[in-house]
Amino acid sequence: MGSELKTRRVTVAAIMRPLVFIAALWIGVASVSRKVSAVETLHSASSVSFATTIRCGKMPGPFDVAICGASGAVGAELVECLHKRSFPVGKLLLFTSPRSAGQTVHTKYGAKTFELFSVAAARKADVVFLAVDGDFSREHAKAIAAARGPIVIDNSSAFRYDPQVPLVVPEINKHSIGSSKLIANPNCTTAVAAMALWPLHREFKLEKLIISTYQAASGAGQPGIDELEEGLRQWAAGREVTNKKFVHPLPFNVLPHIDKFLEDGYTKEEWKVLAETQKIFEDPSIKVSCTAVRVPTRRAHAEAITAVFGMDVTPEEARKAMAKGEGVEVVDDRASNRYPMPLNASGKDDVEVGRVRQSSVFGMRGLDLFVCGDQLLRGAALNAVLIAEVVMLEDAQSLRRRPQLAYKGKLLRKQFVVWALVLALLAAAYQLLTRALQAAQEL
Repeated sequence: MGSELKTRRVTVAAIMRPLVFIAALWIGVASVSRKVSAVETLHSASSVSFATTIRCGKMPGPFDVAICGASGAVGAELVECLHKRSFPVGKLLLFTSPRSAGQTVHTKYGAKTFELFSVAAARKADVVFLAVDGDFSREHAKAIAAARGPIVIDNSSAFRYDPQVPLVVPEINKHSIGSSKLIANPNCTTAVAAMALWPLHREFKLEKLIISTYQAASGAGQPGIDELEEGLRQWAAGREVTNKKFVHPLPFNVLPHIDKFLEDGYTKEEWKVLAETQKIFEDPSIKVSCTAVRVPTRRAHAEAITAVFGMDVTPEEARKAMAKGEGVEVVDDRASNRYPMPLNASGKDDVEVGRVRQSSVFGMRGLDLFVCGDQLLRGAALNAVLIAEVVMLEDAQSLRRRPQLAYKGKLLRKQFVVWALVLALLAAAYQLLTRALQAAQEL
């Protein structure tokens, strides 16, 4: 009896030891797995908090962002736009000219120091915005975007007319981006008009445009704003109004001369509206005649547009079509004197359109309308940030970018290692249990 009891105790002990070992292993592995899962959940939650209003999904991130020309009007607006739209900025690099380098500025991302530009430094970012002139972009843009480099969004005219470089207004032709890492931002005048005209073109087939612009001083950047304000002070003090940025004094004046004159009598600014509208709308048959005029407003461009279509269209049909368009607000109430104005459009993301009426010249196929939009936003910073959102989101979805996706890849590898360890330990425990049972039977 004693011998039998002893045998049973040995057998139970032989079986329990590996079972306890297996239980301990399982608890340990489960703990590791939970920690990995918790880290992934935390990281996922932090990225979801970066959600933007972009219509096609949640943004991954964070991304390192560089702005070249950060001390200018568009550069400053880019910083504001990134913050306002909750773009997931990791590190923010602000590049300026040697004159401004070393200065510290206070931004929504804290105090930042302007840095001297170099291609090598810019290539460390995930997204690079070029708020610079065409010569700078031609010299550096392609080098920055070269193999394994960042996405480069250029606000200058350097590459707008290059057939290999997409010219993008995201609400209209984001599909044209493809795999390009260098993307052109359109001219501010074109972008403002395009937002109102695109919904009409989709429904009624745009054929001809006659446009007269009323372009604010800030279209010439911060120097344009400074010259207008200084000129007003000079006039108020009874002094001679001087000019450097504009070809003539701007206060209490209008200048039918923006950019240089071409051989056909149009200015380059006016030609841009033609070439860019055709490229963005992907329709070279659209005919455009533009007269570009600088006016003494501080911010927001206005445009009087006569549009001719391939079919009849009434003002009411046009209003309904534009009201459905993204980034467009119909402001057209004659009874209450509501219509687009620079003062109201300044600082607003959407483009205002109003004064919609049947053309007295082109009849049922023609419309006259008035458009107003903040050219520093829709015509520059906002459009550029929208492009970045589209590119980074779609790249993340197609597994082409590194930050968030690389992190998730590491988590998946960790989980793979954990579960491989689980299987190996279970196999070892099984062998121990088998041997214990065999030993028990021998007893």
